[in-house]
Amino acid sequence: MKILVIGSGGREHAIVRKLKESPKVEKLYCAPGNGGISQDAECVPVNAMDKDGMLNLVRERNIDFVFVAPDDPLAAGMVDFLEAAGIPCFGPNARAAEIESSKVFAKNMMKQHGIPTAEYQVFHSAEKALAYVRDRQKYPVVIKADGLALGKGVIIAGNEQEAEDTLHAILEDKKFGDSGNQVVVEEFLTGPEVSVLAFTDGKTLVPMVSSMDHKRAYDGDKGLNTGGMGTVSPNPFYTEEVAAECMEQIFLPTVNAMNAEERKFKGCLYFGLMITPDGPKVIEYNSRFGDPETQVVLPRLQTDFAEIVCAVAEERLSEISVEWSPKPCACVVMASGGYPGSYPKGLEIHGLDENGQVEGATVYHAGTKCEGDKFLTNGGRVLGITAMGDTLQQALDHAYAAVEKISFEGAMVRKDIGKRALEAGKLK
Repeated sequence: MKILVIGSGGREHAIVRKLKESPKVEKLYCAPGNGGISQDAECVPVNAMDKDGMLNLVRERNIDFVFVAPDDPLAAGMVDFLEAAGIPCFGPNARAAEIESSKVFAKNMMKQHGIPTAEYQVFHSAEKALAYVRDRQKYPVVIKADGLALGKGVIIAGNEQEAEDTLHAILEDKKFGDSGNQVVVEEFLTGPEVSVLAFTDGKTLVPMVSSMDHKRAYDGDKGLNTGGMGTVSPNPFYTEEVAAECMEQIFLPTVNAMNAEERKFKGCLYFGLMITPDGPKVIEYNSRFGDPETQVVLPRLQTDFAEIVCAVAEERLSEISVEWSPKPCACVVMASGGYPGSYPKGLEIHGLDENGQVEGATVYHAGTKCEGDKFLTNGGRVLGITAMGDTLQQALDHAYAAVEKISFEGAMVRKDIGKRALEAGKLK
């Protein structure tokens, strides 16, 4: 098979690397890709949102299958467009992708179908939203822009002033553009967070191994929210009992709810969960592989990845047995100085080779470009340094050892990835 992966980040590099392992895959393309991906697939400079450009590329290169990885093209109907032209795809159509692209749709669906989530209200007006927040007097309060906002549309307001500033910024100043035409104001849940990705063909759902993301920019979960500064898998809070409860009360009910709404979901469904004192609840859904969760989940996959994605597209996932390595995996993100705010680009990366010069480590490129034989920084999150080990501590040691050998000016790295997971493991 010739497969095209749409996207350009660390997640896409992990997807390309895993597909590359399959004997079914003859040739891999990535559009637009990045510097590191160009070492593993032929990168073609077509914008991820360019439907006509993608269709032309598929026809010119006789591509058999397209893997649509990022949220924006999924929400914009890339899968609908390509499938209408007879091209099989991995990823949900636009109506199904609304489970991520509209927080309001997702919350209303959960409420209607009895899927556990935080209490909430929807508002179009900052004034009415603020009146609701003042009336409740419960802080912190969570405020979410309805649409896609590069993972930055969720704000936790610690007091009335922060809530007021946030509501004005989203609804009136249009900080997130049309994504902020309405907001969800919801209760703040407490408990450990868990990320679970799942393969589903709209009939069968197969959860992947769990992971724990680290969203804040700095050690000790300080600083601004980012796209993710590192991940570990498995997540020690996701016990067998919790997994069984999630399957019964959240995962299968979500697939059934989407079918009832005539939005059959085929692809990777991401569950962002909070294990509250009242049991697991959904914080958010994503309609695709998470980034950087993918970088720790896919290395643990032992079943042929190309076979799984084809089975999902053809609605025969029930025929596939999906197997996982028991070995833990860790990913440490190296980010540009200043991220998630403004940051420089074009800085040379030193000490880079495919495995970060450490046996058992893999370097996934997120924001890089290739110039001659040099790699330069080209994004906020630059590299995801990933390693597996017999224990989580060993995986982290390998990943951090590889980080030590790689450098670029102003590189930002959290030193405490996996710390909470290690502490929780000891408590167990």
